[in-house]
Amino acid sequence: MTDRYASFVQSAAGRALVKRLGLPDPPRLRRHQPGDPLLPGPALLGAADGGRLTEPVRTILTTAGVELRDAGTVAAEDRFGALVYDATGITDSTQLRQLYDFFHPHARTLLPSGRVIVLGTPPQECPTPREATAQRALEGLVRSIGKEFGRGSTAQLVQATGNGGIAADGPAHSPGTTTSLTSTIRFILSGRSAYVSGQVVRVGAGTATAPADWDRPLDGQVVLVTGAARGIGAALARVLARDGAQVVALDVPAAGDALAVVANDIGGTAVQLDLTAPDAPTRLADHLATRHGRVDAVVHNAGITRDKTLGRMDADRWDQVIDVNLSSQERINDVLLERKLIPAGGRIIGVSSIAGIAGNRGQTNYATSKAGVIGLVDSLAPTLRDRGISVNAVAPGFIETRMTARIPLVVREAGRRMNSLAQGGLPVDVAETIGWLAWPASGAISGNVVRVCGQSLLGA
Repeated sequence: MTDRYASFVQSAAGRALVKRLGLPDPPRLRRHQPGDPLLPGPALLGAADGGRLTEPVRTILTTAGVELRDAGTVAAEDRFGALVYDATGITDSTQLRQLYDFFHPHARTLLPSGRVIVLGTPPQECPTPREATAQRALEGLVRSIGKEFGRGSTAQLVQATGNGGIAADGPAHSPGTTTSLTSTIRFILSGRSAYVSGQVVRVGAGTATAPADWDRPLDGQVVLVTGAARGIGAALARVLARDGAQVVALDVPAAGDALAVVANDIGGTAVQLDLTAPDAPTRLADHLATRHGRVDAVVHNAGITRDKTLGRMDADRWDQVIDVNLSSQERINDVLLERKLIPAGGRIIGVSSIAGIAGNRGQTNYATSKAGVIGLVDSLAPTLRDRGISVNAVAPGFIETRMTARIPLVVREAGRRMNSLAQGGLPVDVAETIGWLAWPASGAISGNVVRVCGQSLLGA
């Protein structure tokens, strides 16, 4: 679906009108292309006194080929692709002034589609109430920066356990060890995170296995994608295959022709299966066991809407949405986990929605199911930690799909503009975010729900 307003704004006449009338100004976002550098310019690295992640992050950035500058060595004409600040040394609210001292003089030095990363400590892991208070304050800073800096820039808070989860992670790095922060920092800095802003990402101490080639972070991985025939599912299958995965694309038999096109395009396999059938979990498990012997990542993307206000909704509409969007995920997880088809290091990823966070008129069934996906992440993540399996979800906002194209014009325009980037996202934006969570290098990320919504004004 074409956003005609955003296209008009890019024209000379459009730019003049936007400036004169103060209309929303959707920037042109930097999206990932294979072979792109992580950033369009150098990164500026700063740290609060006593920050514990500065050196690990310095190593990550230099290993990734990012030109690095330190605060205090900046010339007036310097412009940066990213501002990265280690705030883990802040242990009291009186030390929050150090954030101002870093960001105030450099707020206007960020290039278009630049990135801001603040590194912190999970408040619940802080040893004192004062430190927990100061670390919680970082969320307000990051979300405000995401709304202020503009021109397609984004801002994220990355909370890291301990030393960032130092773990052996394969041949991509010498001296042979780095931190579990690597995949998260690479994702945030790159064009893959174009429509993700104002988020808090928690990185634990789990195992993170880095790829031999960061352009193909899923080489050798078997990934199941449900609802893969169209829209976000089809974009996801293509992104995962581009990144090296062997994709098992699943959808209902009625979508068989479209599913076959996707599977053939990416060199994957197609599975026609109604996930609500009583024998669906067993049949799917048998297929994965016979054809692949395992599944390294499971992406629960299949979902439906059956919209009506609750007072006018019949029971079938309620039951269908809950069964497809939530209960079928639980049944499939149960069988795959029971049969140990998801190995240690495996990943389970659900697709929630900002409707599951904020609610939505006329979608009580859908919002309930999508809030349930968040509950699934919250409940399964600690349960599967000892098995080395991570569980996360993404929560898309307004994404340009056939479904949103049917929304009435005024409501559709409001959905597009009511976020910090003043535009709707694309299916590829959701796909790139899920792809990052599916990487073996992201194995230390668990229990997260990442909104892909351009920092929507709706919800938390």
